[in-house]
Amino acid sequence: MKRRQKGFSLIELLIVVTIILIISAIAIPNLMRSKMSANETAAVGALKALTESAVMYSNSYGGFPHSISNLGPGGSPAPSSAGADLIDSTLSTGVKSGYKFTYAVIAADPAGNVVSYSITAVPVTPGSTGQKSFYTDQSGTIRVSPNGTADSSSPPIG
Repeated sequence: MKRRQKGFSLIELLIVVTIILIISAIAIPNLMRSKMSANETAAVGALKALTESAVMYSNSYGGFPHSISNLGPGGSPAPSSAGADLIDSTLSTGVKSGYKFTYAVIAADPAGNVVSYSITAVPVTPGSTGQKSFYTDQSGTIRVSPNGTADSSSPPIG
């Protein structure tokens, strides 16, 4: 009389592990692409919010902000030109959703009011947190570059 053992053989376990590894190899790259796409979409949304906030700031204080932090919350309870409280505190640091936002003053009038600016959004880790870079200025047009840093000559988002 043969005694039959309960459980799985080593070959059966290896087959299951191999199948799991194959499924993982297919799913993980798709997951990474989805995450990068979500970060890119969030970056475009943040640029829109920054542009709208800069216009509101200009209407309130007579010129565009001198830095991205001027759009965020300030230290005092009431909004001011140093902290207009128009964007959240995370975005006002310049890094959000895997993208780094760089605000640059292009020109100011003799009184020191900013009349033109640019904002560039680049992935914190290219190829991991995002692939495309984005650019906008006081015109509100968002431009994109699939590789490298976007600038005023990059094509607009279509």
